[in-house]
Amino acid sequence: MGAGLREHHPRGLNVASKPADVRFYFDADILGLAKVIAGLRDDCTYPGDPGATIHRRSRPACAITHPRTPDTVWLPEVTLRGWLIITRDSQIRETPAELAAVRSSGARMVALSGADAANKWAQLEVLMTRWRSIDGLLIQPGPFIYLATRTRLTRVSL
Repeated sequence: MGAGLREHHPRGLNVASKPADVRFYFDADILGLAKVIAGLRDDCTYPGDPGATIHRRSRPACAITHPRTPDTVWLPEVTLRGWLIITRDSQIRETPAELAAVRSSGARMVALSGADAANKWAQLEVLMTRWRSIDGLLIQPGPFIYLATRTRLTRVSL
């Protein structure tokens, strides 16, 4: 069945799968949302993700193995892989060290922001409302940070 991996089919058939093209990394501060989305999409991962096969695409285990991995470790690794970071750091504008880390690594980041992203359900609403705009950011080079709410996507000055 080719060079792809195989997944177990419920009827006992082996179905060939191809490697997933991971494009989005969900930060540890939104693990609940990350697990929901990664269960639906093969192109999304999060720290500690064991990997999965979704729609015949096999996503490997995440290179960031633990949610408590320091920003100074995971941020350059995620950026090197070309992943767009989705986080919930609504105070990122007021954190000079984080802004500098994004700038120096060339990271591309979207921060779900404010009361619109207070819990998992609200985060999902923001993400789904802004998804097409967030997906469109994949073609933009870093570094950048955007704040996402239900009603807008706003670029943060670096």
